Amino acid sequence: MKKTVHLRITGHVQGVGLRYSVYQKATSLGITGYAENLYDGSVEVVAEGDEESIKELIHFIKTGLRWARVDNVEERWSEYKGQYKDFRIY
Repeated sequence: MKKTVHLRITGHVQGVGLRYSVYQKATSLGITGYAENLYDGSVEVVAEGDEESIKELIHFIKTGLRWARVDNVEERWSEYKGQYKDFRIY
């Protein structure tokens, strides 16, 4: 089933390649959306696609980022809207 999730990632997550790593993983999983640095030092990710693929992306964010220190990942799930045609970094 396709879903959309909004993530807010906190910790040492800016300036360490997190957005690019998320972009690569999301693209490999067929997920669309974006990753963006926020002014408070966190990163926002919006991901649309297969629910299991999104869960794999979230697991990667929590455990697979070499240079980042992820303290928390807030998840807000919603229905799939098909708003994005690819995955972008802002």
